Amino acid sequence: MSLNIALSKGRILKQTLPVLEQAGFELAEHPDESRKLLIPVKNTDINVIIVRATDAPTYVRLGAADLGLVGKDVLMETGGSDLYELYDTGMARCRLALAELVDSAKSESHLPAKIKVATKYENIARDYFARKGIQSEIIKLYGSMELAPHAGLCHRIIDLVDTGGTLKANSLVEKETICHISARLVANKVSYKLKRAELVPLVDSLKQAFEHAE
Repeated sequence: MSLNIALSKGRILKQTLPVLEQAGFELAEHPDESRKLLIPVKNTDINVIIVRATDAPTYVRLGAADLGLVGKDVLMETGGSDLYELYDTGMARCRLALAELVDSAKSESHLPAKIKVATKYENIARDYFARKGIQSEIIKLYGSMELAPHAGLCHRIIDLVDTGGTLKANSLVEKETICHISARLVANKVSYKLKRAELVPLVDSLKQAFEHAE
């Protein structure tokens, strides 16, 4: 019985793939050298599916993948309650932060009663400001978030932050860390029941691989 693991493109793929290979999960072809998006793992009945980060939960949720490595930010935004979140791999660490222009941060009096916030994390942003009791207008953007305050599009942004270098280079300052993010190992609930005999040893092997990488 073959098993499929969905890997999110980007930082998760870049950081987790070497760990998997060191643990013996060697792909038949390297993603950097192949256009294939479904790649077998050598000497196993396992396939790796390489997908967009935002699509990874969908592949697992609908059973196209039995397991997935997905950023916690994506799980929070898309709603991961219908997946089993099995393990925090500790890989691809960063944080989701609220930021604004350096000059604006010197005074809170500049903010209107209803602030405009640019982000690709609409659901997370709405929940965050609702908990704070702050009225907000969420503006959905897909990239170049740091430009939005300079262009007068918004007062603040919510985005992923690693070192903070990009914020600093664009004259932005972090106001608050909303949550810490890392890659999580998730499972399809039906697969985890029906294929338990195959999945449990695989999950244990993956956990060991990531623990040794820390």
